[in-house]
Amino acid sequence: MTVNRPNPVSVGTIVWLASELMFFAGLFAMYFTVRSVMPEEEWAAEAGQVSLIFPLINTCILVASSITCQAGVLAAERFQPLRTGSLLQVNRWGMTEWMTLTYLMGAIFVAGQIFEYAELVEHGLTISSSAYGSVFYLATGFHGLHVAGGLIAFLFLLGRSFRAKRFTHHEVTTGLVVSYYWHFVDVVWIALFLVIYVLK
Repeated sequence: MTVNRPNPVSVGTIVWLASELMFFAGLFAMYFTVRSVMPEEEWAAEAGQVSLIFPLINTCILVASSITCQAGVLAAERFQPLRTGSLLQVNRWGMTEWMTLTYLMGAIFVAGQIFEYAELVEHGLTISSSAYGSVFYLATGFHGLHVAGGLIAFLFLLGRSFRAKRFTHHEVTTGLVVSYYWHFVDVVWIALFLVIYVLK
């Protein structure tokens, strides 16, 4: 009789993500605390500078990247690092193609966030302009840093896959833990988007 023990790398990643969840819980608490003490008119005026349409498009890109990331994981679990057909045959893509597409979508999200920041700063909303500006940039900025960290993890994953002479369980595990992190980042952003951009 054999005992199937959980993968220690996966378990360690999940425990670390739980600590990250506590970090973001603190940011949400900060946001709601500032909202509760700020005058309603002042909060509404500041929040009114933040548009919905562009961040919604950016959010859709990030959410879609979670789907492509999971497709990459499924390819890795089939031990298929590279595509087996034409680049246009998406159904025959391997982990590398799916994870590269996920990386590009994540990079577009970060670029979109930087563009949004530039627009808001131009209209006078900065991290030091008001309490709302502080909590807005801290919450979304720390998330943006986590997305950038995920992009670095994808580069590590792709580099490791290219260097490996054989695609083994080690590469599969790397793809799996990177996907855990990426899905976590996506879920946190959905919550931030609903709170900051929709509910305001």
